[in-house]
Amino acid sequence: MAPKTVKRAISDTLEDLSPENLEKFRAHLIDRREEPRVRRNRVAGKNFLEIADVLVTHFTEDGAPAVVVEILNAIGCARDAVCLEQETGGQCSKPGSSGTATPSAGATGVNTTADGKHFVDKHKIKLIERVSNIAIMLDELLDEEVIQQETYDKIKVLPTSQEKMRELYNGPLKACGIKGKDKFYNILEKRERYLVDELKEMK
Repeated sequence: MAPKTVKRAISDTLEDLSPENLEKFRAHLIDRREEPRVRRNRVAGKNFLEIADVLVTHFTEDGAPAVVVEILNAIGCARDAVCLEQETGGQCSKPGSSGTATPSAGATGVNTTADGKHFVDKHKIKLIERVSNIAIMLDELLDEEVIQQETYDKIKVLPTSQEKMRELYNGPLKACGIKGKDKFYNILEKRERYLVDELKEMK
């Protein structure tokens, strides 16, 4: 069976939500403060197919899954969030799925930890606290098009490494999807190798 498109995976996930949770999803999507924002009239009263179309159009196929996962977790649909993360990475563990629930070295490779979380998500707090080479990392993230010039300029002027990292997590890393996180991870391995190795040893 051919793998699902990102839009199909998102629409299937939204279809599985109860009417109440779908309404919560719409409300959270409209209320997101991160750019680009979705206008109320784009999703108000729309069905799951139309909302999926708006998400992919607005955030791109790379960025949309991360936005959906963020909102699903916020409204208490963690299982759906985990499934979508795995499904858009090539796997799905919903009950009744023919896929496997065990993460593999597929689309996300070694960047996914044993519990199915991406390395940069699992160790978010430690990375915010301890990354020190953020200036050069921002240069590389801009070069890799994980962040845009406007975001780069905004983060660059923040006074501390912790504030820069926190802003990076609150904006670009939320919206960039797995590919963007993979690029960030690769930069971390190059610029903060000892820290990455230490975090890998943590249970």
